[in-house]
Amino acid sequence: GAIAMIFAEYTQTFVRMTDGQVRMVAAAAIIVLGLLNIRSIRWAALLENATTGAKVLALLGLTLVAFLFGNFASGALAGGHFSFSPTSWAGFGIAMVSVMWAYDGWADLTFVAGEVKDPSRNLPRALIGGVATIVVVYLLVNLAYVYVLPMDVMARSPLVAADTATRIFGQAGAAIVAALVMLSTFGALNGSMMTGPRIFWAMSDEKLFFKPVAAVHPKFQTPHVAISMAVVLGVLYVSLATFKQLADAFILGIWPFYALAVAAVFVLRKRRPDAERPYRTAGYPIVPAVFLMASVAMLLNALITEPGPTMLAFGAILIGIPVYYFWKGREA
Repeated sequence: GAIAMIFAEYTQTFVRMTDGQVRMVAAAAIIVLGLLNIRSIRWAALLENATTGAKVLALLGLTLVAFLFGNFASGALAGGHFSFSPTSWAGFGIAMVSVMWAYDGWADLTFVAGEVKDPSRNLPRALIGGVATIVVVYLLVNLAYVYVLPMDVMARSPLVAADTATRIFGQAGAAIVAALVMLSTFGALNGSMMTGPRIFWAMSDEKLFFKPVAAVHPKFQTPHVAISMAVVLGVLYVSLATFKQLADAFILGIWPFYALAVAAVFVLRKRRPDAERPYRTAGYPIVPAVFLMASVAMLLNALITEPGPTMLAFGAILIGIPVYYFWKGREA
């Protein structure tokens, strides 16, 4: 829902729309990609490969153009020094929630692990390679921003990429960035539609959800009911909530589970020391420990700084506990 809202909002660069029309475009994007994923996972994968490659090249192109044609003297790096000091570290922690949303998606491949060829080899390569690529691209493009824009301008700007492109290309810069964002978010939305419904399907297949959700289309061999459920929920979300509400709720809802998954590394090392491990955690125990500490610190800071939305997200998670035992009881 949050990704679809970004796609729709940037469409306004080319066609002016009311708030209701923006939400309709977001819903339409969800429906179209849902239908594509029901029709063929191969077609959806081809679209994902094409959009991912195109947006990475476009971001690298924007970075190169910024360094070649941007005015270094007007940027934050002018004078040979660069300083950064947050107004408050609590505010910095809240900002990290949005940063984590930008980086999220790295774990989505695990949702389709059952459909990946040679998963013990390809999953670690894809996860590590994907995250490494994103880190490099993000750092390069942010370096381009500070090369072109002064820090105070970036602090006030809601659209830093558009401002950077406008300084280089003039008014056409905003349209270039809008097209890039639309391409990027359309691909990301397709990726979410490929992966997220597999969770619904797996829950149902393990008798922890309504049995019909585990249905597989007899002709297309896709989890069409689970995908349809994701489409309905996505349309409902974009009809009722803003981008910020959706993005914050998602991060606050998903990161406790990332932390639990990493904590499981310690638990399984102790409980199942002889288990087969095709992939072993590099830097154990320091790397997972640092991840855990950072995750817990971010979530606690959000709970203290913005208790309302955070408690709502945590409450939704806690409701899942009795629901889980209810379904387990039905199975028994």
